[in-house]
Amino acid sequence: MTGARILVVDDEPEITRALRSILGGHGYEPILAASAEEGLDALGRRHPDLVLLDLALPGMDGLEFCRVVREERQSDVPIVVLSAYEQEDVKVKALDLGADDYLTKPFGVAELLARMRAALRRAGATRQSGQAVLEHGELRVDLERHEVTVGGSPVHLTPKEYDMLLYLLRNIGKLVTHRALLRAVWGPEYEDARQYLHVFVGQLRRKIELDPAHPRYILTEPGIGYRLAEA
Repeated sequence: MTGARILVVDDEPEITRALRSILGGHGYEPILAASAEEGLDALGRRHPDLVLLDLALPGMDGLEFCRVVREERQSDVPIVVLSAYEQEDVKVKALDLGADDYLTKPFGVAELLARMRAALRRAGATRQSGQAVLEHGELRVDLERHEVTVGGSPVHLTPKEYDMLLYLLRNIGKLVTHRALLRAVWGPEYEDARQYLHVFVGQLRRKIELDPAHPRYILTEPGIGYRLAEA
């Protein structure tokens, strides 16, 4: 992952200077853009491996940038939002528009680098997908046989539980919103039916977690969604 091209879309000179130094010091190649429009241009010309995106930008804002990248450019480049906005509704909107993760400014360097590594790993795993078995810690899913085991012991899941686990496994470490999970498992007509999630996540935890009250796999992000913890 070192040597990866990182597009920084932020109009604050202090932030971009700091990020250029941090990224360069850890073996990444920083590409700087002071607006969403410059970022979109760099996306087409430089083909970055990951985007670090501020939301409060002059002209086109970061949310619209996410929409354009995902819907119009049809790009799956990982996007990690770095923003001073702390409101849950803003975080949810950014994630629903295609951002892969969200860090609130000010952020720690170690956490930023960890989130970047996770996003780059997910992107690499997606491009190399096609394996018949998914493994994560003691979790093992045989995609051909639709069999799930935890620590070698078989676990019997309902079809919806299986689909939900599979979606989370394919997005390890990614913050998945309630709406995204509902859309993926139940369909777009259920996007606002959060009661389904509470019930099914509880059932799934009881089947795969050693201590469902203190889960180590499926973590709750209050007011936003869930994240399958990295091993």
